[in-house]
Amino acid sequence: MTKMADSSSSVEIVEGCRLPVLRKNQEHEDEWPLAEILSVKEVSGRKLYYVHYIDFNKRLDEWVTVDRLDMKKLQFPKKEAKTPTKNGLPGSRPSSPEREVRKSLDLNVQPTATAPSRGKTLPTPVQKRKVESTVPLVAQVTPASPVFSLPVSTETPQGAIFPAVRETNAFKSREDHEQLSSLTTNGTARRLIPAQPGRKRKANCGGTDEMIKVLQYNNPQSASVFLPPPEDSQDSSDGIPTAPRMTGSLVSDRSHDDIVTRMKNIECIELGRHRLKPWYFSPYPQELTSLPILYLCEFCLKYLKSLKCLQRHLTKCNLRHPPGNEIYRKGTISFFEIDGRKNKTYSQNLCLLAKCFLDHKTLYYDTDPFLFYVMTEYDCKGFHIVGYFSKEKESTEDYNVACILTLPPYQRRGYGKLLIEFSYELSKVEGKTGTPEKPLSDLGLLSYRSYWSQTILEILMDLKPDNGERPQITINEISEITSVKKEDVISTLQYLNLINYYKGQYILTLSEDIVEGHERAMQKRHLRIDPKCLHFTPKDWSKRGKW
Repeated sequence: MTKMADSSSSVEIVEGCRLPVLRKNQEHEDEWPLAEILSVKEVSGRKLYYVHYIDFNKRLDEWVTVDRLDMKKLQFPKKEAKTPTKNGLPGSRPSSPEREVRKSLDLNVQPTATAPSRGKTLPTPVQKRKVESTVPLVAQVTPASPVFSLPVSTETPQGAIFPAVRETNAFKSREDHEQLSSLTTNGTARRLIPAQPGRKRKANCGGTDEMIKVLQYNNPQSASVFLPPPEDSQDSSDGIPTAPRMTGSLVSDRSHDDIVTRMKNIECIELGRHRLKPWYFSPYPQELTSLPILYLCEFCLKYLKSLKCLQRHLTKCNLRHPPGNEIYRKGTISFFEIDGRKNKTYSQNLCLLAKCFLDHKTLYYDTDPFLFYVMTEYDCKGFHIVGYFSKEKESTEDYNVACILTLPPYQRRGYGKLLIEFSYELSKVEGKTGTPEKPLSDLGLLSYRSYWSQTILEILMDLKPDNGERPQITINEISEITSVKKEDVISTLQYLNLINYYKGQYILTLSEDIVEGHERAMQKRHLRIDPKCLHFTPKDWSKRGKW
């Protein structure tokens, strides 16, 4: 290590450099992942470097000393190539030789009597096939691979426009000679099985209304088929992310990112009896970012600069629970509904706290269009915040969650699934199907995948045979029972690899491993929402002149 430190004195490390950095992995073993230097500062005569580990989540970013840097493999930042200019005007590129030749050829083309074109030959239009708007239950080229984190790189691609269809590898069908045709509906690449000679198939085969037989404890020897990824699904079979929505409070547009927002600015937060180490940047006032500890009132979430200020504030703060209406209580768990317009200060403070742990959240100080549902745990001192989710008062895309967060001290204890279950319980009362806003964080995707899987398997295992035949159910029926959007039901069945094509029909195959795994998971899930304890009346916000 001393050699590395000595070599650093002769070489100046600047922002943008890349080099291996020593860190401990989950097994507490040393590893040297490649990292990028985002910032350099000097504290008490020693230089500290803020590093981002390439292909790692940003919450692992940290300040390191020079003895953890491998100077032998230092990579300096590349200089950005300047855009060539044309006629001395910046922002315009010179024409390529091919483009100039093409122009000259177009000018030399003489119009003919049969083709009255002006120097350009138009390609023959290709006849397009019509595709129904409903999501068909048809075969897909490849199954959606289980995604541990979405996006794979936390830097979600920006400026998303609906992706064009990309060339896919040839796929062999059961006869090993037919290829699947690929076309695009609403920006999502879907693959249809071409009609096979000698076989008649209904036009709506595999539609969401088609009956699907459920076969338990059996694994038929037939080729597995998968559903197409839904438009709102976070998985993409061909690796092309679907276009995120650019409104609401959870978007993936990273155009606002700069070096400042890429770095954690709060060292530690004290919230009640817990001290939290933030994962990401949050726009708290600049004068508070240099403090070793930021103090928050756990009831009103007001931020204060010292423990004495917090103690003085607690003598004047009358809140012992989040402001708003308590709409659910069972045991020590309560849910409060908070209007972002009526309780603006609390909602803004909640967003500031949430931004510390949600990388994709875009903070909106205008909280008027949102409702916040805060989950609390009660003891003799009051109602302590555990987590929350927000939703738009009016959502044209059937989003029932905008942001969702379980605070780190309460993670891995079942509270995340409880928040998700509560959001769908509200959707059931509203008589709607819902889906969370995309993109989900890596932890959010894991929680939703787990909840969707357990909820759907619970329904399938409760089905009883009808007159000795296998039980049947449609995608629409599953969606109506659970209030989970059809696209999420389809993507979950695809993710679990449950759908098979067997003897001319689609069946759901529940193997013994899936059933046993589901039963083990449900035994560990002690926290559940009781619909009888929910006192909630949905409001029609569209009839209100102002929120």
